[in-house]
Amino acid sequence: MKVFFDRDADLSALRPHKIAVIGYGSQGHAHSLNLRDSGMDVRVGLPRDSKSWNKAATQGLRVLETAEAAREADVIMMLVPDEAGADIYKKEIEPGLKAGKYLAFGHGFNIHFKAIVPPADVNVFMIAPKGPGHLVRSEYTKGRGVPCLLAVQQDPSGDTHKVALAWGAAIGGGRAAIIETSFREETETDLFGEQSVLCGGLTELIRAGYETLVEAGYAPEMAYFECLHEVKLIVDLIYEGGISNMRYSISNTAEYGDMTRGKRVVGPATRQAMKEILADIQSGKFAQEWIGEYRAGMPNFRRLRQEAEQHPIEEVGRRLRSYMPWLASDRLVDKARN
Repeated sequence: MKVFFDRDADLSALRPHKIAVIGYGSQGHAHSLNLRDSGMDVRVGLPRDSKSWNKAATQGLRVLETAEAAREADVIMMLVPDEAGADIYKKEIEPGLKAGKYLAFGHGFNIHFKAIVPPADVNVFMIAPKGPGHLVRSEYTKGRGVPCLLAVQQDPSGDTHKVALAWGAAIGGGRAAIIETSFREETETDLFGEQSVLCGGLTELIRAGYETLVEAGYAPEMAYFECLHEVKLIVDLIYEGGISNMRYSISNTAEYGDMTRGKRVVGPATRQAMKEILADIQSGKFAQEWIGEYRAGMPNFRRLRQEAEQHPIEEVGRRLRSYMPWLASDRLVDKARN
């Protein structure tokens, strides 16, 4: 595995190019602002009626309609939702592609599953930060960075790796590490991590713990603190120095309970479910399901989101967080700006 840092990147490989960032969500705003602050020629591509248009303009960025931005730019970074990417590409991006341009992605989904198939004479690369865009931006402003994954899919111009590496460094990735991988590996591991551990696994574990305590007669507030609030405290220790660092910090009682009971919660059935989830990702079954859901108007997605919002843990959490007003100050996510 190859790992690169700022010393390995040459920003002059990217600086002469006109850059279009398509989308201004979590990743879009971070890439745009970090590139701008690194001295790059950036414009943002959005639909004229997008709620993000004024957000980007207020941040001092040049905003154009998507197709115009793509036509004008030499390097086009697609930072739109995976499910909408193929439609946006076909309608807004593909007509403006010319030989030698660079088409870039923040996630390998659409290239790996062939929802987007660029012409052979277009350079294709990926820079995928291993963290939410709000963290990519906040770490950059602190002089730090979020590690990034780099992959090159097509290289007719012969310099795509240099351009991609410059992009990764310009958004702060070179301050941490830029790791070379492939579109396939990034896509499949990313989807698996989200579904089985980071999002799907974690949220269901939290809710199951909360429900178990409440059903046993304990106060919802106690269940919230034990099963949700303290997750950040534990994850921060793991983030800082790995699992052993967390175990060093907690009590002997907690460590013994961790090592003797954890595998009863995450046992053979969970591991088998993880293997099945990975198989669905590798075969393309999940991608087909998700794109189909999007094209059907996302009825199941909206229903599941509404059900999650109505879970008792959300109401208890809102009330308890109101007792800690500092949690709302200096937030990474400010919906009015990003």
